[in-house]
Amino acid sequence: MELQNIKRVYLIGIGGIGMSGLARYFAHLGCIVCGYDRTSTDLTRELHNEGIRIIYDDREDWIPMSFQTPDACTLVIYTPAIPRFSEIFNYFRDRGFTLYKRSQVLGMISKSKFTIAVAGTHGKTTTSCMIAHILKYSGTDCSAFLGGISSNYNTNVLFGKNDIVVVEADEYDRSFLTLYPDIAVITSMDADHLDIYGNHSQLTESFRQFASQIKANGTLIFHEDLPLMSGITYSANGPADVKAQYIRVEDGDFYFDFKNSDTVINNIKLGIAGVHNIENATAAIEVALKLSIHPDLIKGALESFKGVKRRFEYIVKSKEHIYIDDYAHHPEELRAAITSVKRLYPHKKLTTIFQPHLFTRTRDFADGFAEVLDMSDELLMLDIYPARELPIEGVSADMILDRMKMLNKRKCGKQEVVELVRIEKPELLLTVGAGDIDQLVQPLKNILENV
Repeated sequence: MELQNIKRVYLIGIGGIGMSGLARYFAHLGCIVCGYDRTSTDLTRELHNEGIRIIYDDREDWIPMSFQTPDACTLVIYTPAIPRFSEIFNYFRDRGFTLYKRSQVLGMISKSKFTIAVAGTHGKTTTSCMIAHILKYSGTDCSAFLGGISSNYNTNVLFGKNDIVVVEADEYDRSFLTLYPDIAVITSMDADHLDIYGNHSQLTESFRQFASQIKANGTLIFHEDLPLMSGITYSANGPADVKAQYIRVEDGDFYFDFKNSDTVINNIKLGIAGVHNIENATAAIEVALKLSIHPDLIKGALESFKGVKRRFEYIVKSKEHIYIDDYAHHPEELRAAITSVKRLYPHKKLTTIFQPHLFTRTRDFADGFAEVLDMSDELLMLDIYPARELPIEGVSADMILDRMKMLNKRKCGKQEVVELVRIEKPELLLTVGAGDIDQLVQPLKNILENV
């Protein structure tokens, strides 16, 4: 497939964060872009407003005429989350189209470019957004394919005028093995996606293979805790090659100093909260220094960094109420979010609303979820968001609740959660999860802003 010949692109599962980035990329190049997704969301409505046609019924007769004959000018992309019984998926497959996974197309786009790839079971979205922002802010420039909506740019894809591209390297379905980066960052390799990998050792091996695909004379930067053999290690307050030091909170903002073998940057103010984000920033700084970006520009970029939508995002921040929303859906992500909240607001009662994501993840990590959620003062638990999965007998949100030691916990529906928040008006509220819990954000914001 020669991407320069493409004039028409159809995306099956266009509403996903990675797929929508590709949709925007090809639309920017002037291609006719269409797609299908199961549900209408804020993101698909934005794509529609940008001139991209989207349907929400899985019916082949809604596919435009111009996409009904395979040729060298038509590209069909699908997400692995699409079920194989999809009518649209089977229409293209049965008529001789070559169907490409999102990751394969990302590999094709980045193949001829200087590629900075950020991988990890968590931390990769924020880190890749930080790197892209430093490059844009400093004038170095880049294109970027991000796994979330950057709050600085209000999009998940950036277009640059040079050959540098920043990509979020997704480990799900081994997608990141289509990439051959010049610089790779690996933030974490915790057990996850065991429905794909079977066990943690297979996941670890996949990350090792990704690390081995760095181009000759390329650079690997990874967290010091990871079982990788060679490269540049980073951490917060650890014995790594690259480290954040003297981490402190001043007037609600995080500050730290950066140090590597030949550069010290003092008094860096980070535009977003959390020790875990200081670690992400440490990796991003090392990437920027490898590209010869001046430390003063790096400092300015990190202070002006606004984060990523649904990554430790302040929804309400007033004297009476603090409300933070986070995408965390793995025990270690939850630990990072809750620890950061409690460090920032140690004297406030923390009410957490959590929606488990996937039956398999709930089954595999019920003990871990219970331990971390017990760090809250009150818990409101939603039912599991199934996403691509069918129910598993005996697996429910109660698996987590039953393992928790906290007494102030209850299982609720979404409307019940809204009513409880209306009644209790918590002083410190955290919503966490990767499903449709984001539908609660605006109603809860309205309640706490209008007290």
